[in-house]
Amino acid sequence: MDLLAAVEGSTAAIGYGLAAIGPGIGVGLVFSAYIQSTARQPESSRLTLPYVWIGFAVIEALALLGIAFGFIWQGPIS
Repeated sequence: MDLLAAVEGSTAAIGYGLAAIGPGIGVGLVFSAYIQSTARQPESSRLTLPYVWIGFAVIEALALLGIAFGFIWQGPIS
């Protein structure tokens, strides 16, 4: 059987690209929920804004963990 194509390079970049989809969707959901709640009750915007930033920070921390683990578990570079 002949080898038609070979994949070379780091598959960690592909893994992180797939892992970044989740935090991207999560950030969109957090901010869309904040915009909807502010549109329904504008006087509560000051009260809910700290929760938006806390949620954003937690989601982005998950994205940073994903890139860190991608580099850690990429295996030996040959």
